[in-house]
Amino acid sequence: MRQVVLDTETTGLDPQQGHRIIEIGCVEIDNRRLTGKQFQCYLNPERDIDIAAIEVHGITNDFLADKPTFAQIVDEFLDFVTGAELIIHNAPFDIGFLDNELSELHSECEPMASYCSVLDTLLLARHKHPGQRNNLDALCKRYGVDNTQRELHGALLDAEILADVYLLMTTGQSSLSLNADDSGQKQATRMSRRADTGRQPLPVVKATEEELGAHAERLRKIDDSSADGCLWLSLDQGR
Repeated sequence: MRQVVLDTETTGLDPQQGHRIIEIGCVEIDNRRLTGKQFQCYLNPERDIDIAAIEVHGITNDFLADKPTFAQIVDEFLDFVTGAELIIHNAPFDIGFLDNELSELHSECEPMASYCSVLDTLLLARHKHPGQRNNLDALCKRYGVDNTQRELHGALLDAEILADVYLLMTTGQSSLSLNADDSGQKQATRMSRRADTGRQPLPVVKATEEELGAHAERLRKIDDSSADGCLWLSLDQGR
């Protein structure tokens, strides 16, 4: 499967308020291997960038003044992503901006769903790690991915980091297909483990009278010093 890990930087948070894309970064994965192929471009949004956005990504209006517009790179961009599965962290944000850019062209361009499928790694992370922080920095820490260069957000750098996180997060998951062929059955057989019937029984080590006495004394001290008493002691007494 060909996949493209994608990230964008923008002038602000909401395309419905006229905000635009100012950077697109993509890296290619083929059969779960990074190919080294990339697509990256800075874009002139033809409007000012919000100060809060500049503080996030560090891209300024002056830097983008001589950069191409989205209309000038759209064909090259679509050629790179068409037919691939897009891997995006918080996909509705990036897809919303890309669909808005495509709609602004008033051409034969269709929404992104017409060119490629999308996998949202934020939803995947929330499923795998419910109740935990699942932003990109948190996932880097959880999976041991080096993000020390990420002082500011950048579309290409974030796409490269997300590619590493995604591959680690999905290690061992080579297919979502429910159709098990012969090779899949053989692999499952190889991975199964059975107990050794000739193995000696595990030894059982019991506490000595001295150890039991020390344990009881420790519980008594906890019980005396705690306003709620010692739960473990009450459980022992209830047996």
